[in-house]
Amino acid sequence: MRHFKQAKTAVAVAVFLSCSHAAQADMAAAEDFLSNEVGGLSVLSADEQKAEMQWFIDAAKPFAGMDIKVVSETITTHEYESKVLAPAFSAITGINVTHDLIGEGDVVEKLQTQMQSGENIYDAYINDSDLIGTHWRYQQARNLTDWMAGEGADVTLPTLDIDDFIGTEFTTGPDGKLYQLPDQQFANLYWFRYDWFSDDQNKADFKEKYGYDLGVPVNWSAYEDIAEFFTGREIDGEKVYGHMDYGKKDPSLGWRFTDAWLSMAGNGDKGEPNGLPVDEWGIRVNENSQPVGSCVARGGDTNGPAAVYSITKYIEWLNKYAPPEAAGMVFGEAGPVPAQGAIAQQMFWYTAFTADMVKDGIPVVNDDGSPKWRMAPSPHGAYWEEGQKLGYQDAGSWTLMKSTPVDRAKAAWLYAQFVVSKTVDLKKAHTGLTFIRESTIQDESFTERASKLGGLIEFYRSPARVRWSPTGTNVPDYPKLAQLWWQNIGDASSGAKTPQEAMDALCAAQEKVLARLERAGVQGDIGPVLNDEQDPEYWFSQPGAPKAKLDNEKPAPETVDYDELVKSWSK
Repeated sequence: MRHFKQAKTAVAVAVFLSCSHAAQADMAAAEDFLSNEVGGLSVLSADEQKAEMQWFIDAAKPFAGMDIKVVSETITTHEYESKVLAPAFSAITGINVTHDLIGEGDVVEKLQTQMQSGENIYDAYINDSDLIGTHWRYQQARNLTDWMAGEGADVTLPTLDIDDFIGTEFTTGPDGKLYQLPDQQFANLYWFRYDWFSDDQNKADFKEKYGYDLGVPVNWSAYEDIAEFFTGREIDGEKVYGHMDYGKKDPSLGWRFTDAWLSMAGNGDKGEPNGLPVDEWGIRVNENSQPVGSCVARGGDTNGPAAVYSITKYIEWLNKYAPPEAAGMVFGEAGPVPAQGAIAQQMFWYTAFTADMVKDGIPVVNDDGSPKWRMAPSPHGAYWEEGQKLGYQDAGSWTLMKSTPVDRAKAAWLYAQFVVSKTVDLKKAHTGLTFIRESTIQDESFTERASKLGGLIEFYRSPARVRWSPTGTNVPDYPKLAQLWWQNIGDASSGAKTPQEAMDALCAAQEKVLARLERAGVQGDIGPVLNDEQDPEYWFSQPGAPKAKLDNEKPAPETVDYDELVKSWSK
């Protein structure tokens, strides 16, 4: 018995020493990470950073040695997480993270498969907040409000500071619960060649031809004039174009429109972050947030005059003012074109491209590293009114599915919080230029870098940013409905259908899905319940959307001086 007790004591001492060594190794890994990777680029003090790392070390102990898998789409921010932050987290906590990078459509497909099968494919997803209406209605994602207060309380970072996140309005359901935690955000803005717009000869020629000043277009009328002015003009010995877009019938064409193109035209109702009762997809909901229609006959606006006008202008500008090859391009092919130096402006430009547009040596960057271009708020169409959203903001957000076992969800939640923590976020934002925290946006390091980022910082610090938002809660099943857009609008882009015919087909297809969901009853008393059809004139006579066709869809053009615009924000 004495020998047994001595053996037990020896084992206990060995285990204690091993654990002590592991704890030291964890903090050593954390200190190495803070020193060599974060490098002081954090909104927290050195002591506060160490305190956060110590919390992760302690909270992760029950899950040490566990292998977890998470997934996101492939953009610069997520590449940084996968290649740098995941290995660092694993070294610090002992939780082995595989952070897969796949296409955006593939992320949605994997998520949809997990929802339908109940199989735990991934332990956490970074999926767009465009699915907020899906998650709220199907109730297959853990609502994080209850999770953080209950089952996940012991693994919720005390310094997470939800109020510091700028996008939680996008990831909150009508029930007031938070369903997703933003990981990265970027807006869809107007991009233009500041150097060409500032050129005295260009300004004089434009003023002589159109009778007003060349500047940032406030409305689509001015955008169209500017596109016409630059297309075919020779600058520095090269023919340039006044517009850039893409038009191939491909899934990426769907993003081009669900990412709020219709709202820019003036489709839908007023409201932030999305129009109510009619959103930018043209889907109307009732007072209980139940979708009741997409076509004008049911009070929707997917095929209304504003929507048809938006598609008409898209096709017209693509054919008249963009490079001839643009009509046959997909999103990935068209994205790099403005950086090649022959595009004057682009209405539909994601700020996620910023990092690629400020690289040394490319045609749109000066020798001193400053950009020749700027970004600004998007111009609005003829149907737009003050109070409507003006564009799209992507908010890739952490989502925990209920089909994920609790222990695995907890381990994944720790990793999710690590990559959005105040310790990490400032450095991550400098790497990917996708902002999720107010403290990061306001940091002095971005004040110093702002002149090299073409207006990105000024926009995110401005009051204008609230008009940019993701798809909202009116969309009850994003995966099912989103795929309908590229197929139907692709018919208009190719010339197979008129814009009106294409949007009529789209709204009818959306209503078929809504009707199936209604019959199935899978979303309970917050699922669709379609209105009876009525004469469209009934709805046109009601306040708000859908609006009747305007007699004049090209009102007086309006521009604003970019530098004066930025000054007005700072005031």
